[in-house]
Amino acid sequence: MFSFEDFSLLNYLGQIVDILVVTYVVYKAIMIIRGTRAVQLLKGITVILAVWFLSKFLGLRTLEFLMTQTVTYGLLAIIIIFQPELRRALEQLGRGRLFASRTIPQDDTVKKAIAAIVKASTYMGKRRIGALMSLERETGMNDYVETGIAMNANLTSELLINTFIPNTPLHDGAVIIKDETILAAACYLPLSENPFISKELGTRHRAALGVSEVTDSITIVVSEETGNISLTKNGELHRDLDEEQLRGLLEQELLVEGKQTTTSRWQWGGKKNG
Repeated sequence: MFSFEDFSLLNYLGQIVDILVVTYVVYKAIMIIRGTRAVQLLKGITVILAVWFLSKFLGLRTLEFLMTQTVTYGLLAIIIIFQPELRRALEQLGRGRLFASRTIPQDDTVKKAIAAIVKASTYMGKRRIGALMSLERETGMNDYVETGIAMNANLTSELLINTFIPNTPLHDGAVIIKDETILAAACYLPLSENPFISKELGTRHRAALGVSEVTDSITIVVSEETGNISLTKNGELHRDLDEEQLRGLLEQELLVEGKQTTTSRWQWGGKKNG
């Protein structure tokens, strides 16, 4: 028999909090894996679970045994298969306000950096000069900086343009930027393994998507074939951006005032995911 205390207000509040927390966790998990290979893998896991329950219901002993073994040892397989998504989730958890310790640059400083990047991207886009520029945020990118040539130079549009001029020593690879400093050039970024990326996208776009899947960086790509400007963040690709759209996206993500006046969801007209 249940006592009156079991139905106390505190008990109800605990259940409500429990439901809200679980709902939030599920929502965040869906947001992290959307647009990645994990969606297809989840479908496969769902099929396995459905077959398992069906075999138990119909009394198919051999099939039930195989499915039971698959589910029993599947946890280790899930950790291995979902390693990129789990790493991304842990990094996002670590970037929460509770762990934030990095000094936020002043908006005036950020605006100067945005102006230099937009000016350089527009110039190179009109002349079809290929470029790849990644902006470091909370997640450190030292692993990728070390693959390139150290610069530690003040960020200017002229320096960015000169770096990507064809047939120069530093033009091939990515430039990594932190605040108002160009940390390094000719850096190697991890390529995305997402099978749903448009086949018309080249190595630069795949590298931009790849680094956005494992860090919180913002990466700008200028296509040398078309001159189109693209931007990646959190595994999403926004293509065919004009000067104002590029500036707007950068301000929305990097400026403190932009974060206070706009939502984190992008609502620009660029194409997503190819």
